[in-house]
Amino acid sequence: MSTSRAHITFPKEVHADLERLVDKRNRSKFVAEAVRKELLILRQRSALKAAVGVWKDEDHPELKQGAAPWVRKLRRESEARFKGQFRKRSR
Repeated sequence: MSTSRAHITFPKEVHADLERLVDKRNRSKFVAEAVRKELLILRQRSALKAAVGVWKDEDHPELKQGAAPWVRKLRRESEARFKGQFRKRSR
């Protein structure tokens, strides 16, 4: 993996905790991983904001009573299919 240097400043207490809690040889890796996690969260929030309004209730009438009844129906159908396939194989 290629790397590049960045000059980053920390509040004194954050820097002190970083020096105290993270081995010197692992600090760059630790900071990079922490930043990577936060960037993922920012990308997810951005995607959620971009998706606002995409879901329209009239496009999904099967969910009018909520997702739970719909999921139960799917599970019943799946179980019935499975039982039907099992009967065919056991003959």
